[in-house]
Amino acid sequence: MRDALAEALLELGTKDRRVVVLGADTSVSIKTNLFGEQFPERFFNVGIAESNMMGIAAGLALAGKIPIVSTYSAFVPGKCLDQIRNAIAYPNLNVKIVSSHGGLTVGPDGASHQTIEDVAVMRAIPHMHVVVPADAPSARALILKATITPGPFYMRLSRPNVATVHETPGSLDIGKATVLREGSDVTIVACGIMVNEALTAADSLAKEGISCEVIDSHTVKPLDTTTIGRSAEKTGAVVTAEEHNIIGGLGGAVAEALSESHPVRIERVGVRDTFGESGEHLELMAKYGITSKEIGQAARRLVKGRRA
Repeated sequence: MRDALAEALLELGTKDRRVVVLGADTSVSIKTNLFGEQFPERFFNVGIAESNMMGIAAGLALAGKIPIVSTYSAFVPGKCLDQIRNAIAYPNLNVKIVSSHGGLTVGPDGASHQTIEDVAVMRAIPHMHVVVPADAPSARALILKATITPGPFYMRLSRPNVATVHETPGSLDIGKATVLREGSDVTIVACGIMVNEALTAADSLAKEGISCEVIDSHTVKPLDTTTIGRSAEKTGAVVTAEEHNIIGGLGGAVAEALSESHPVRIERVGVRDTFGESGEHLELMAKYGITSKEIGQAARRLVKGRRA
């Protein structure tokens, strides 16, 4: 996903001189330094000063620029929530925040750097768009779309390489979920790296005669309630899957929406309100129950309940 971010930034920098990029001493790791090498006059490394970076981004937006701000998810929004809220979201400024290393899959960096609450925090802020891409192609496409969509954005990228889900991501749109697989027995709504886990679970369940509809809800806010509601009405059961606390993230957003329009049984697969620990990312996903196995188990329970 970091390669995709670098590619998107270089394309944007070539197309639009209003695009500027800001970093907080993590630019080599996140690969935004490649933009700086090509467009040094439009690249600003502010050092370990994330709060200050948000204020600078707000000022650049007020001056007519399109600031793209990037560092690790542990620091954004963690170290600068007040500035994001009051300097960017409240005045509805055109600042794009792209964080990397989100979720448990940061791995050996441990609990202090495993951000499992950022989506919940950011989706609660008025005016803020929240986007969690599933793979590198969708990350690139959604960054390009976000940059031409007015208003503040928070986009969360994951650290490890993930399987490609979107071979042709050009049709992706902000606020529009993508139905990756049609099904009739249960709906799986996922975001981020859990989309691939959802597809793996659906393959396994199909061998058992369970038909899964799989939806990539890359935009957590504004949530595509139409697509998700239509699917829930069809299947009558929904599993949500996210690399995030089950409180306040995608699962919470889907449950809130469906409780108002299409009440169905829901199971949420995610981190169950606990901090992580140091370990390799696949080990952590297994230990904390965010794999295709847990998605499959949740789907089976829901289908069994419906058929009983």
